[in-house]
Amino acid sequence: MVKKQTTPENEKNPDQQDKLSQWRWVAAIVFFFLLLYLWQTFNYKTQEEQQAYTITYSTFQNQLDSGNIQSVTIQGLTVTGQFKQEVQVTPEGGKPAKAKAFKTFLPEFQGQGLMDKLRAKGVSIDVKPKQKSSPLLDIIMGILPWVLIIGVWMLLMRRTARQISGGPGGLFSFGESKARLFEGDGKTPKITFKDVAGMDNAKRELREIIEFLRDPSKYMQMGAKVPKGMLLVGPPGTGKTLLARAVAGEAGTPFYSISASEFIEMFVGVGAARVRDLFKKAKATQPSIIFIDEIDAVGRTRGAGFGGGHDEREQTLNQLLGEMDGFEPHEAVIIMAATNRPDVLDPALLRPGRFDRHIVIDRPGLKERKAILEIHVRGKSLAPGVDLEKVARGTPGMTGADLENLANEAALIAIRQDKKRIDMKDFDEARDILLMGSVREETISDLEKRITAYHESGHTIVASELPGADPIHKVSIVPRGMAMGITQLLPEEDRHYYPRNYLLDKLAVALGGRVAEKIAFNDVSTGAQNDLKEATALAEKMVAQWGMSDRVGPINLGRGEEHPFLGRELAQPKRYSEGMAWLMDQEIRKLIEEAQARAEEILRDKREALDRLAGELVKEESLDREQIEKIIGPPKKKREPGPPPQK
Repeated sequence: MVKKQTTPENEKNPDQQDKLSQWRWVAAIVFFFLLLYLWQTFNYKTQEEQQAYTITYSTFQNQLDSGNIQSVTIQGLTVTGQFKQEVQVTPEGGKPAKAKAFKTFLPEFQGQGLMDKLRAKGVSIDVKPKQKSSPLLDIIMGILPWVLIIGVWMLLMRRTARQISGGPGGLFSFGESKARLFEGDGKTPKITFKDVAGMDNAKRELREIIEFLRDPSKYMQMGAKVPKGMLLVGPPGTGKTLLARAVAGEAGTPFYSISASEFIEMFVGVGAARVRDLFKKAKATQPSIIFIDEIDAVGRTRGAGFGGGHDEREQTLNQLLGEMDGFEPHEAVIIMAATNRPDVLDPALLRPGRFDRHIVIDRPGLKERKAILEIHVRGKSLAPGVDLEKVARGTPGMTGADLENLANEAALIAIRQDKKRIDMKDFDEARDILLMGSVREETISDLEKRITAYHESGHTIVASELPGADPIHKVSIVPRGMAMGITQLLPEEDRHYYPRNYLLDKLAVALGGRVAEKIAFNDVSTGAQNDLKEATALAEKMVAQWGMSDRVGPINLGRGEEHPFLGRELAQPKRYSEGMAWLMDQEIRKLIEEAQARAEEILRDKREALDRLAGELVKEESLDREQIEKIIGPPKKKREPGPPPQK
């Protein structure tokens, strides 16, 4: 049985309870003094003041002139008194009433004339000093600031004491792990393998880990050791983090998730302290899972680059290696990590006993893409004609994150057009936006429009005539993203191997646009820059990496490889001589020139079809597969893979 540790909802951290108790005492004291102050302010009145009606100063003068004032009491600028006969007054915001007692306020400039007038009318005059606050109120107002100052000072001192001791939120709390804990307590949605489409091979490998977390005794009785380190390897967006969450959901164990970059701080030793704290928490709640995302942030090869051998990152890695190697046999803690750069990881991290099991999560195939789309369209209103299999077939190479973005973008497009449901046109437009970018609203000249039309028509006709090229899906001269036009080719099935004939056809298709410009205008433009770049890179790999040149031979010389990780060596040394470099240059040029000659031969034979397609593109700006076949005819029958024809 899986051991779960639960905490009652009303149970709080002792430090939090202590802090809450302090604030309650301070609030109680302040509230008590506030009540006393309000009582003194609103209830310190004489009976006479409570029964008196406030009148205007002009009413007071009129009653004085008429001799209706019997007595007055002057206290500062406040005058209270009695009428000889009741006077009907209208209180502010009240009903008219007859008043015997009154109250009014004197202006500061009334002078000595008021007193003479009162004596002349025979009014009984009583003068009192200004009203002073009660002694209790003076004591309250004197003590209250000191109570607040002392209370705040005590809170600051207790907090400082916790900081020195390294308690929660303290001065040394940055040594604590920042991992997020998911315990399946209902606060976060539980993710299982049902929520992860595809990845059947990865799921099979992880079943053993799940069984171990559910019942470790089964393996201990047989003396078997389950791998403690699982490294999930795959391109970005393929669902490595999601799969790790699903493992925790299936096993029902605590799941500690952290990014490797959160270990690194400015101070040396902080990352190592966080690693120790993370493993301490995981061992206290075992069986449990620790998931470290993007582990290459701390797991890169040591001693590489300019950081020296004792920087913060390397100390963090050393601590991680020590924690993984120091596991006791009875500890049921599984370490999972994810990366898309396994080639830069330190060898000590990959040795047996640490991350010795690698699970490759590749881009999804056709069936997996359809299953992923079915998950991401949940809760979305789809039109009856939406075919997710067709959408999946047109998205080769897309990851799960790309497909989620595709479904969301299709929904946004439908909303912009005030549709009630998402149809296939919305999915097509969403795919175009993801692959080519949004439509650019700009005006281009007629000449540039014709050049773009012939350029894209050249790509289209060459792809249609070559039996090994991918089928045409769409051609457009609408400016999107950084391109003025695009010819979209979609393979009918996922490819894992690329035959030489297929690559040669791809070279010819890439150069078809430049050749079409030369045939139609007897000139070339800069529009073929990206085509030439891709063709040159492809030809270089064919010659220097894939052994597809007879003169160079079946060897891999490393030319054309990308080296985004500068650390193993400051400069990649050449593994070939200058003579071999010259020979590779000649073979690369030969492949490109032969591909250009093939494209030129096809386009000169199909000149009429080239003109018709370019003219129709100028009018319509965008054509799909059916429209293209009506203009230039059906494509050539696709060649079956096999040995190249003998020359």
